[in-house]
Amino acid sequence: MNLNEMKEMKAGDKILLSGVIYTARDQAHKRLVEAIKKGKKLPFDLKDAIIYYCGPTKTPKGKIIGACGPTTSSRMDEFTPALLKAGLKGMIGKGARSKEVIAAIKKYKAAYFLAYAGCGALVSKYIKKVTLVAYKDLGPEAISKLQVKDLPLIVGIDSHGRSIYGKK
Repeated sequence: MNLNEMKEMKAGDKILLSGVIYTARDQAHKRLVEAIKKGKKLPFDLKDAIIYYCGPTKTPKGKIIGACGPTTSSRMDEFTPALLKAGLKGMIGKGARSKEVIAAIKKYKAAYFLAYAGCGALVSKYIKKVTLVAYKDLGPEAISKLQVKDLPLIVGIDSHGRSIYGKK
């Protein structure tokens, strides 16, 4: 997804996302922000990256990944502005975001997408490849690289700071 596409999206738009996204939840976010603060190399390039707030379930035999529905995004709010400043372009999750996150999304021209909650098994069907990237010790909360095809999402907060949740 390029900057022009991000600028054209509006809160409430439905999109189909294809490409690379990364999974990361609370503890992975904490480690990423600590690494940024210490000037350490990150396990993947944040520039123009999209992070999906999910921790997939155990992969069933014959499948690429287990169920992988979104987790509550506000749990990542304390870490999000630093990641956006470092180049993150998008986040996927569920639920409203803080005023600080909305301001950072607007400042860094990023976007927040909503995945359909309660549909983790369905979401897994849009994932074509999974590669473990970092923090294996976190189990299902480790960072994985996902190749997705036509993942259905809703623009929750656009690059202008407009939110489907209204003003905070």
